[in-house]
Amino acid sequence: MLVQIDPDTHGPYLTKENGVSVLHLKISKALCGMMVSSLLFCRKLRKDLEQLVFKVNPYDICVANKMINVKQFTVL
Repeated sequence: MLVQIDPDTHGPYLTKENGVSVLHLKISKALCGMMVSSLLFCRKLRKDLEQLVFKVNPYDICVANKMINVKQFTVL
């Protein structure tokens, strides 16, 4: 996908191994940490909202709703 997006930058690093296209990358620890921390944050937020009786929208997991005093409370 990276080669398709920017072939001039990533194309020279594309190699073939056993007939399969392979792109070896070295990423910084900060980037790995950001991805993992984002995932962990989202999982914890969802768990906390569900414990507070919010219903997560099955079509958009970034939306959670709860009825409070006959009014809908939405977290985005």
